[in-house]
Amino acid sequence: MFSNNRKNQAPSVSAAATSLIARGVTLRGDVLFSGALHLDGTVEGSIHADAGSDGMLTISETGRVVGRIEVPHAVINGGVTGDVHVAERLELAPLARVDGDVHYQVLEMTAGAQVNGKMVHQAPQTIRQLTQAAIAAAPALDEA
Repeated sequence: MFSNNRKNQAPSVSAAATSLIARGVTLRGDVLFSGALHLDGTVEGSIHADAGSDGMLTISETGRVVGRIEVPHAVINGGVTGDVHVAERLELAPLARVDGDVHYQVLEMTAGAQVNGKMVHQAPQTIRQLTQAAIAAAPALDEA
């Protein structure tokens, strides 16, 4: 009588849900997102991913941004007028056109993509950790 058919269940929405700004939509103001943001329309303002999130921005060939972008990951195939700061990986697809400085850690740039500005490589942040042997060898601090 009851089946375990999962087709009738609603899909679960996770923290990495995708938001869409559709073609024909112009958003004036800053955008703060978490998860993924897919841009087919226009944003006139800055785009930021939540601090500490693994945000992913995708700008399609019809997408446009006039403002600053600060995200961990980005795939750009549209137009950007403003600086782009990508903390981890940036992909510039064939129709990408960036008029501004690009700051990146890892860059993949396809033939046809254009950047009119500085390309600035950012070295990955290294976290130095002491080994357990070094911690044990260090003298203990006396609390006074």
